[in-house]
Amino acid sequence: MRKHMSKTFTLLASSALLVAASSAQADRSEWPENFTVGTASQGGTFFVYGSGWANFIADEVGVSGGGEVTGGPTQNLALVHTGDMAFGLTTMGPASDAVNGESLLAPGMKMDNVCAMFPMYETPFSIAALSSSGIESIADIPAGARIGFGPAASTSDTYFPAILETLGVDFERRNGGWSDLGGQLQDGLLDVVAFAAGIPIPAVSQLEVQTDVNIIEFTEEELATVLENYPVAEFMIPANTYTTLEEDARAVSMWNFAIAGCDLPEDFIYEVTKATMGNNERMRSIHRSAETTIPENIVHNTVLPFHPGAARWYKENGYEIADDMIN
Repeated sequence: MRKHMSKTFTLLASSALLVAASSAQADRSEWPENFTVGTASQGGTFFVYGSGWANFIADEVGVSGGGEVTGGPTQNLALVHTGDMAFGLTTMGPASDAVNGESLLAPGMKMDNVCAMFPMYETPFSIAALSSSGIESIADIPAGARIGFGPAASTSDTYFPAILETLGVDFERRNGGWSDLGGQLQDGLLDVVAFAAGIPIPAVSQLEVQTDVNIIEFTEEELATVLENYPVAEFMIPANTYTTLEEDARAVSMWNFAIAGCDLPEDFIYEVTKATMGNNERMRSIHRSAETTIPENIVHNTVLPFHPGAARWYKENGYEIADDMIN
């Protein structure tokens, strides 16, 4: 009798394993055979981060994939929405425009096939002026000031002018590379440079070596106004970032998130999210900015719905996401 029961148990256990394996295979059969990650131009953080992450995920989940050069955040949203790419990297500002049908690439088209997966890192917005200018606050910026906003159509050039206009600043808009704008500031051709870039910004550090610089922070009231009107988060520039700073400086930042097509299989995105969120050391080896690629930072996405697969992983691991923020 015991021998018969043992055989029966063995057969049942084997059957259960076969069913489980069959189910797993069926779920995986719906996965894409390969994937592409939309990044940005070579040499930038998006390209390094995205290409490294693509290789990492390909190894982890067993699906071939790689990063691809694109025009950056705005184009990545469009490529993911149309299904031309499975994944992309974007910034919350362009994401807000895309879901509201205000993308510069496709005006009027509400990109509703774009879902958030995980937080990457934040891009701080900071302001610098020469100490000799007497500009020590945003309110000190004179009417008609010549302000450099970085490369044309960049995140800085897209959002910083609007932010300063909202704060009542009247200015002449100038564009250029950060190093060029830093040189123009030093030569008196600009009054202010408004940066949206990773810190420390080399152009500012170089200026500090050659002259006295003011790093201008937002007042609490200005900060509240900007947070209410733009897809940015509060940020403190650490005092040790620049020799000029004696204490942390109040600023704002715009978060970058990895995105996926909302129609991709839930189990696939679950495994991709699990691999990414569970291996921060590996992520930091790809790019040091990934130290903020952690689940606690999902709160900085208030724009895009989360993919159901990503949301499932966060909820299973104790992170709350409102139902109306899940696709």
